[in-house]
Amino acid sequence: MRRIAIISLLLACVVSNAAEKKEDCRLLSPNGKLALEFSLTEKGEPEYFLSFNGVNVLDRSRLGFDIRHEGGVNDIQHFMPGWTVRESNTVLRPSQMKSGFRLDSVTRAAVDYTWEPVWGEEKEIRDHHNEMAVYLSQPDIYSSDSARRTIVIRFRLFDDGLGFRYEFPKQKNLNYFTIAEELTEFALSEDLTAFWIGGDYDANEFIYEKSPISRIAELYPDFDRSGNSCICPMPVPGVQTPVMMKRDTGGLYMNIHEAALNNYSSMQLEVRENGEGKTKFVSHLVPDALGNKGYIQTPHTSPWRTVIVTDNAPAVLESRLILNLNEPCAIENTDWIRPQKFVGVWWQMFAPGQGTWSYTNEPNVQIGITDYTKTKPNGTHAANTENVKKYIDFAAENGIEGVLVEGWNQGWEDWFGQFKEFVFDFITPYPDFDVAELRDYAKSKGVQLVMHHETSGSTLNYERYLDRAYQFMKDNNYSVVKSGYVGPIIPRGSHHYDQPTVNHFLHCIRRAAEYGIMIDAHEPVRPTGMHRTYPNYLAAESARGTEFESMGLVGNPPDHTTILPFTRFMGGPMDYTPGIFEGDMSYYDPNADGHVHTTLVKQLALYVVLYSPLQMVADLPENYRRYYDAFTFIRNVPTDWDYTKVLEAEPGDYITTARKEKGADRWFIGAITDENARRAIIDFSLLPLTPGKQYTATIYADGEDASWDENPKSYRISETVVTSGSKLEIPLARSGGAAIELR
Repeated sequence: MRRIAIISLLLACVVSNAAEKKEDCRLLSPNGKLALEFSLTEKGEPEYFLSFNGVNVLDRSRLGFDIRHEGGVNDIQHFMPGWTVRESNTVLRPSQMKSGFRLDSVTRAAVDYTWEPVWGEEKEIRDHHNEMAVYLSQPDIYSSDSARRTIVIRFRLFDDGLGFRYEFPKQKNLNYFTIAEELTEFALSEDLTAFWIGGDYDANEFIYEKSPISRIAELYPDFDRSGNSCICPMPVPGVQTPVMMKRDTGGLYMNIHEAALNNYSSMQLEVRENGEGKTKFVSHLVPDALGNKGYIQTPHTSPWRTVIVTDNAPAVLESRLILNLNEPCAIENTDWIRPQKFVGVWWQMFAPGQGTWSYTNEPNVQIGITDYTKTKPNGTHAANTENVKKYIDFAAENGIEGVLVEGWNQGWEDWFGQFKEFVFDFITPYPDFDVAELRDYAKSKGVQLVMHHETSGSTLNYERYLDRAYQFMKDNNYSVVKSGYVGPIIPRGSHHYDQPTVNHFLHCIRRAAEYGIMIDAHEPVRPTGMHRTYPNYLAAESARGTEFESMGLVGNPPDHTTILPFTRFMGGPMDYTPGIFEGDMSYYDPNADGHVHTTLVKQLALYVVLYSPLQMVADLPENYRRYYDAFTFIRNVPTDWDYTKVLEAEPGDYITTARKEKGADRWFIGAITDENARRAIIDFSLLPLTPGKQYTATIYADGEDASWDENPKSYRISETVVTSGSKLEIPLARSGGAAIELR
């Protein structure tokens, strides 16, 4: 990653007492449209306000922490009768960091520079913000010498939003503490419409609700969590981030999330009344097995709390605020990190009657003990050598870089639902999967196999085998691994989004970088922009993906993919697994009722609208051969970009996105709609096309009689010539789309 230009201005402003004037703790965005004010109440309670174009969008919002205790005492005393603390530095000390503060000093900085991501939606990203750091001190009630301890709250205000975090410097009177709860508030000034999923410590693969913020608490008890393998709802009404909000009359769009989640618990948001008919969100950190929300050793920083604020929906999708709040790339040599597409032995197991992950039907197997050469094959195991070769051949024929194989390794017979710690070893194949033969065959075809590591939630077991598993990959020419965490987390009592498991996910990413391995994580904590720092973290799932379309009539509603870019994708790329051409599950089994809730052309458009540097070509090869002319778009669409422009968008309704291929004058445009038919407006004057050049536009559009539920495979392909002054209007069917290649 190379920084192109750095322009910074540092201004120090030091004050010595709590009589700091209010205007001295005011911060403006570079364009002056956003204004933040920080202050302390008479009780020394930190609070902030945020306004946009002179109008409050966040009213008085408190900051701080409830501390369960300071020092080194842990909570095992409850489980070990007779165990006592003997050392003086591990005395239980209840505490708080929410009041009694004094403002000691304020520092300011103005930053404007451009940096290049290793891969992404554009070649260059501008980081332009103003910063204010407030230094607060609080009496140490356990000190006999009137000592104080210091915390810092650092605010960064961009033209499109706010980021702030807590910083805990190393100091004599603050070394170790355990968080009972973070008390950060987001007190909304009006009752916006929200797109939200219910708070949960272990699952986020849900259908989004749309409602006024004021109704979330009322709707929360009936929030639908079906279809998820492991759930643990927040005990109070709340939502997960990113949460998207808008004013129905227009002019205000807001998004709340976090950035740079590292060694800290994931933040969810409680919903509370705030008087006068208003609502506030209050941070709710995911607890660990003991109910604690975080273990801190100074120096330490919290993740950034992010609030994107714009007056139009496309600007939300174009915001790079979250990326800018993450640290620069930590990997010195990134030449081995390559965006790519892949096919795989995956959808075959979701399409009825097409295959299974398991090799036998034995109900009870043990790694290293069960001799699979003596078991009876079930005849449905999809990850067999001959079948995988067919996928390799298809990938090679179509210029697709990778082939994922799920179910290749021993242990799938009882992998789920048993709370089983020793579930896989990640290195031992089934008898019908020849590692060496497939490695060599793939290499001869110019294709790489994509590894699959399902952990069944046993992070303890995965870390036990991690180095052996990664070395096995390197020895057999694998450079990408898709990991999975289906089921409850082991160590038992932990959650997918608590501090220890967050640390596990990041440990795997860092360790993978040392082996030159790229990560596609499924069921992890939702991303927070850490792919800037660790660009080998190509993609994650962390939301309801295409697999749900095979699971009965509910599937993913037509508006689902018009909401995801405003919510889940705000933190980073998603492996949504698009590209399903045969969406009717009764094609495989007359008794099956699953159905993909899109037209075929909308599946094409998703490759542009839903950004990921790692895109799966998810359907069975034989289905692509049936519609090979439409498949041409998937063959051609790249996964890395020089430039991105959102031409039109409205959360839950429609999105039209244009992207320029990395290093080439070739553009791809995707347009999608919800359950309503509409016309996509593509104004080429909004794009930096080569002046005077005539581009050939190949247009993939819904047929006149197309609809997602009655005729999803109706499509038409046409060509026309466009220039920088052209404008196209393309009809979109119900849950339909349009895809354009410009060259």
